[in-house]
Amino acid sequence: MGIVLNQSFKNTISTYFGFGIGAINTLFLYTNFLTDEYYGLVAFVLSAANIMMPFMAFGVHNAIIKYYSTFKTKNSINSFLTLMLFLPFVFIIPAMIIGFLSYESISRLLSNENNIAGNYLWHIFVLAVAMAYFEIFFAWSKVQLKTVFGNVMKEIFHRFCIMILLFLVYLEWLTAEQFILALVGVYVLRMMIMKLYAYSVRFPKLKFETINGLSNIIKYALLMIIAGSVAMLILDIDKFMIGLMLEDIEQVAYYSVAIFIATVIAVPQRSMHQIMMPLTAKYLNDKDITSLENLYKRSSISLLVISGFIFLLIILNINELYKILPEEFTGGLFVVLIVSLAKLYDNSLGNNNAILFNSDYYKMVLFFGVLLAVLAIVLNFIFIPIYGIEGSAFATFLAVVVYNTIKIVFVKQKLNVQPFSISTLKIVLLLMVMILAMYFWEFPFHPVVNIALKSVMILIVYFALVLKMNISEDISMQIKKHLKF
Repeated sequence: MGIVLNQSFKNTISTYFGFGIGAINTLFLYTNFLTDEYYGLVAFVLSAANIMMPFMAFGVHNAIIKYYSTFKTKNSINSFLTLMLFLPFVFIIPAMIIGFLSYESISRLLSNENNIAGNYLWHIFVLAVAMAYFEIFFAWSKVQLKTVFGNVMKEIFHRFCIMILLFLVYLEWLTAEQFILALVGVYVLRMMIMKLYAYSVRFPKLKFETINGLSNIIKYALLMIIAGSVAMLILDIDKFMIGLMLEDIEQVAYYSVAIFIATVIAVPQRSMHQIMMPLTAKYLNDKDITSLENLYKRSSISLLVISGFIFLLIILNINELYKILPEEFTGGLFVVLIVSLAKLYDNSLGNNNAILFNSDYYKMVLFFGVLLAVLAIVLNFIFIPIYGIEGSAFATFLAVVVYNTIKIVFVKQKLNVQPFSISTLKIVLLLMVMILAMYFWEFPFHPVVNIALKSVMILIVYFALVLKMNISEDISMQIKKHLKF
């Protein structure tokens, strides 16, 4: 776990710094510098691009991680990487042609409830391609166990650039329409910088030679189109469907703020995932089940401890946080609570996704992905018309719980490994006790001061108890290391 914790720690720092910038953008700048209509439009465009991204990438970013370590000679590696660079065009070129030929029909579909959305079809397409190739070049560096720079680009760069653009809107140097165009440019620039870094780590040497196991690689890439879309789907199908099904596109903005707050819980998983993917692939390729199970359990409890702390910060401070947001955004309290629980369960799975994506049973990810997609869409169709954005949050929660439970059971049946232990029960009980003890306890000061004071209390009490109860060996070691005892 040494290299995992080392790079995960650096990735977590950069990710939280990025989320800090994102919090300023999402909670304050977007809500004050853009109209609710254009904020909703931005969220809708980014959500649509995220949903398209796995198709544009053609599963290549997953295939690089799974198969790279199986190639041992320079020629075979170069041939493999050459294929990975060009394979996405199998989908991108037909998609572009269909876009040209069916522009009016697709535009009308997007404009079904909101006329403004139909004018941004090509913005969505370019964003999706830029996001796809960014992930491909990030995977290129991941297999060299170089994740820190890529994580900075993934979490910080675009958010910082967007902050600058939002201030330009405030100064009236950019219109809202120009802001959206510039936002697309930021994602394209991010992709180009990641490409240069990936090539500096390992410069490509184009080799168009026969690749052993080519059919398996293609099949895997095709299946990963579905599997890779699962994470994006569960994050963005709700916002996309809210934009399509509700007349007020502003509801997407209100929902996005609540989702952003809850999504902070996913940061540790995202940070650790960058380095766990190649390590998990290596253990599976080497058939080292003992090391795999050790990584599974330790990643699960480490993620649960860290994400549990963030969960407490959110739940115990949410009422104060909503006091400093514009009043129209405060209707998402239930959304924050229910999606936070879903994210906490997500983190408890450790490297489960990495195991499924890189094992011999990766084809089952296709089935699970279809199940999740259908479940999420059906539940959103049922609950959005009745309960609005709260119905969408509940649909997301149900879909995540069903999906994750199935994945845990499947990995247990096939590999006889599971992520939970007595420490899992300890951390769940600790979270419950702290919520009951501190939820209604508020300081009589300004909300920002109250949040700061309560957060410090949570930090001290929580990690003191984690250390006392010896819940996670890795977390305890890090606490002792940094506190010098």
